[in-house]
Amino acid sequence: MHESETEAEPETGTLPLDAWHRAQGARMVAFAGYHMPIQYEGIMAEHLWTRTSAGLFDVSHMGQLLLSGEGVVAALERMLPADVASLGEGRMRYSLLLSDTGGILDDLMLTRRADGFYMVVNGATKYDDIAHILDHLEDEITLNHMDEQALLAVQGPKAVATLARIVPGVDALTFMTAGAFTWDGVPLWISRSGYTGEDGCEISIPADAAEAFAARLCAEPEIKPIGLGARDSLRLEAGLPLYGHDLDPETTPVAADLGFALSKRRREEGGFPGAERILAERAAGPAFTRVGLMVEGRQPVREGARVLEAVDGVEGRVTSGGFSPSLQRSIAMAYVPTLLANPGSRIDLEHRGKRFVGEVVPMPFIPHRYVRKGA
Repeated sequence: MHESETEAEPETGTLPLDAWHRAQGARMVAFAGYHMPIQYEGIMAEHLWTRTSAGLFDVSHMGQLLLSGEGVVAALERMLPADVASLGEGRMRYSLLLSDTGGILDDLMLTRRADGFYMVVNGATKYDDIAHILDHLEDEITLNHMDEQALLAVQGPKAVATLARIVPGVDALTFMTAGAFTWDGVPLWISRSGYTGEDGCEISIPADAAEAFAARLCAEPEIKPIGLGARDSLRLEAGLPLYGHDLDPETTPVAADLGFALSKRRREEGGFPGAERILAERAAGPAFTRVGLMVEGRQPVREGARVLEAVDGVEGRVTSGGFSPSLQRSIAMAYVPTLLANPGSRIDLEHRGKRFVGEVVPMPFIPHRYVRKGA
């Protein structure tokens, strides 16, 4: 046994911007194995600033991977339900790492670059993801964990125009496209995507240049640093699932309402993990479905609340919940029996002895403001 295997808990790591966050007055918490900023001036203020101007998020805890070599397209299609073969250079696709039984091991972004396929996976699962991917790769395919890179996101209606003053040309990108840029001689890889429902970009940058770049961004009056607290409330309003909460290895893409991640050609051909179960469930309909809920009253209903209506004795559950700063009311995401998943259905909930009532509503709760090609 290695010595490390006897330790109860690994040490909490630090990210390249750790000292910078603290200097900005961030309150730091342990998240996904790292010290990360939960808030600066307050979650409500940071949330509303992002919705009206632009916020800077440090997402360097996420895993940045580069896969390349002979046969990489076929290898990726054996692991993912995405149409990787048709993905053009500089184009991105949301996809899922699936178990052999069709459960979701992680959700991810995949981009074709000139030097291979760039994949961004969740921070809490990245080492498990790397091990899983390596188990499914032939020797001639290389996986490079780009742990020398930081990852920053600038999100909000003023994000791209402000970033373009610092990195000219980024405003030519549209939603789900990416490209190579430079800033002050530093190479950047920038995508126009994000996790707030707002327009914005994610910037991969060498870790040793991240602090100078973050300071340069926040020198612009439109941009302020934003913590994990507002990141969570923003993505909840946008109806975007969080791995480990709304998605897990027991949940299929069909139940999670992520059918769009199953590319048409792959649905017809199969050949991805769990395809038989997933396609059968897609045809018959899942027993449970992820939905949005508007919850009566201002008190938030939190993850873990029970959906009291059951099917075959099995109850649903709330997987994310909180107070929406934009709507000024309580909202949640939950898995409910598909028979009750139609908009307008009223769902009885219970959490820690308290009863709540939620109404099923379409997601996102706040309209997405992505800038698509041709818009």
